[in-house]
Amino acid sequence: MANSLFRKKSIEKIIRDHEQGLADGHGGEMRKVLTVRDLTFMGIAAVIGAGIFSTIGSAAFDGGPGVIFLFLITAVTCGFTALCYAEFASRVPVSGSAYTYSYVTFGELVAWILGWALILEYSIGNIVVAISWSSYFNNILHNVFHINLPAWLTTGYSTASHVYQDALAAGKPVDNLLFTTAPRFLGYPFIINLPAFAIVCIITLLAYIGIKESKNTANFMVGLKICVLIFIAVVGIWVIFSNDTTSNWTPFLPNSMSGVLKGVSAVFFAYIGFDAISTTAEECANPQRDMPRGMINSLILCTLIYVVTTLVITGMVNYKEFEGVTDPLAFVFDKINMHKVGTFISISAVVAATSVMLVFQIGQPRIWMSMSRDGLLPKSFSRIHPKFQTPSFATIITGFVVGIPVLFADDKLMTDLTSIGTLFAFVLVCGGVLLLPRLEKIPGKFRLPYINGQWIIPALVVLFTILFSGRIADAASQIGTEGYQEILFLVFMVVAWVIGVMSFIRKYSLIPVLGMLCCLYLMIEIPAKSWLVFFGWMVVGLAIYFGYSYRRSRLA
Repeated sequence: MANSLFRKKSIEKIIRDHEQGLADGHGGEMRKVLTVRDLTFMGIAAVIGAGIFSTIGSAAFDGGPGVIFLFLITAVTCGFTALCYAEFASRVPVSGSAYTYSYVTFGELVAWILGWALILEYSIGNIVVAISWSSYFNNILHNVFHINLPAWLTTGYSTASHVYQDALAAGKPVDNLLFTTAPRFLGYPFIINLPAFAIVCIITLLAYIGIKESKNTANFMVGLKICVLIFIAVVGIWVIFSNDTTSNWTPFLPNSMSGVLKGVSAVFFAYIGFDAISTTAEECANPQRDMPRGMINSLILCTLIYVVTTLVITGMVNYKEFEGVTDPLAFVFDKINMHKVGTFISISAVVAATSVMLVFQIGQPRIWMSMSRDGLLPKSFSRIHPKFQTPSFATIITGFVVGIPVLFADDKLMTDLTSIGTLFAFVLVCGGVLLLPRLEKIPGKFRLPYINGQWIIPALVVLFTILFSGRIADAASQIGTEGYQEILFLVFMVVAWVIGVMSFIRKYSLIPVLGMLCCLYLMIEIPAKSWLVFFGWMVVGLAIYFGYSYRRSRLA
């Protein structure tokens, strides 16, 4: 049984099945309409969203103007992973993203686990974005149209419950809290996030209608976002130098690098999405050439946007004023009495979040489609609509998976789960590249450059150990009473040393190994309680695999 759990699909078989029209199981063909420009815009659409319009404020408060290093560090981590995704996308130009790539390198069981984890990135991640969208949308209703929806229709039940429980624990009054004042249904407070649910329904309909329509919509929204961010940069620079507020950039690192690094894991959420490009391989005109370019282009452009925007807002307003600010781009203009600009930016934030949701809502059904083709999910998940040429059933199910929880969910837990699921996928993709046979460079196809990590990786592990020797000693000496977070750190150190030794023995390629180590470190910085939920999610996924998928696999 052990061997059958790790049965693999060869790259040649995957491509052969696809070319023969066997992969979709229904004879449907998907439209090949995406170009490098479309893929680049799709990547920007997925990345530039809730992060730059919300989390950039808390990051600036912790790190000051030097928070640009935070975005650069995270970009480098994602860059290593993007290069690994690009290598796979060039070799396996079919839908499925990291799920398909893991099937090729690790086998069926790991592929299933990864496919199940990707639900956290795309579907659960979209819950977070939908909640952010709802917040900005309600601000627009209030500021522009003077419409005030009741709080019990614009807040998740779990969010209101947590506020109530925290107030009780702190001995604070709860009579005026939403959980107490909301209307009751069957004895329970009736609290739902209706705007978030509505936008999920609209986005699902758009993804159902077709990739061409979704592409055009995403391109329009990305163009609008870029124009808005350029406008913010130009006006912001003019304000900084005309009002001579360059002193806000001093000190550049007010809390040293420790302050900058404090928010690395949280800011990682701002970069999630560039890998969604890999789910649209079958709709690319030339996937082996265009998909790697689209991923790298979008990542570079998004990093440039993050750095420029961060410098502008920290130059306009002192970093100390960003404490607790959830709408930093609108906040800085309101702070200097440019309220109409602030409202305009809030509208742009709604557009930004909408484009992110669209890309994620396109990505999830295509992963399920690939899993269905392999027999791991029912055949209906791979059904292609005869008119719209999209995975219709999978798209509808995605709408339910995102739409129902968004009515009640708490965004903080969803954010942590999204980050864990995404980083888990990144680790396996980077590790999978190490298992691929080396190929000669072919014109028109991307190839990940091989850099011998035999000496570099062990040296980096030793250097990291020296720099964090104090934390290692403290955690090891108090392991009996230590919290889960430091135990995770010790586990990371053990894994890092194993990888370092293996790199020395087997001369592993530098880029994939660096991608694995960086992503693993970010994972262990996520709160331990979210890990417990993640493990519970994995247990449910394994139960489905052994109860249904294992015996129905096409490789069984």
